[in-house]
Amino acid sequence: VYKAQGRLDDALRMHKRALRLSRRLYGGEHPQVAASLTNVGIILHEKGELEGAMVKYEKAHAMFVRLHGEDHLDAAVVLGNMATVLKDQGRDAEEMTMEEKVLDIRRRTLGSDHDHVATSLLNLGLAYDEQGLYEDALVRYKEGLGIVR
Repeated sequence: VYKAQGRLDDALRMHKRALRLSRRLYGGEHPQVAASLTNVGIILHEKGELEGAMVKYEKAHAMFVRLHGEDHLDAAVVLGNMATVLKDQGRDAEEMTMEEKVLDIRRRTLGSDHDHVATSLLNLGLAYDEQGLYEDALVRYKEGLGIVR
């Protein structure tokens, strides 16, 4: 609610509280703890605190991988968040590499015709487009839009 109201400091305070509570209830290694880390990262990202957001995302990703393995959708979601931070930091090549990882996980876990795969393809198309790699962008856009139909 606080995030929707633009009250990011209050949202951050509440998400940090939820993280502390999750750690107390579930211990250090639990999907809820990783999800809470992700939520703190999202608010930090919204506030423009990119380094802090990336630290939280990296911790959440590592925890999801330890708990579920590399090919889990929760790990892919956090990688997508990390890609957005990389983009905002101007680290475009790293962003595209990260988006490719997200696409790969989603294809393996969901199949090639899933809406989330289409989203990844469109995200990659945008990343390529912004880098001036128009042919690559067009290929990704067409593939993604082909799934959406």
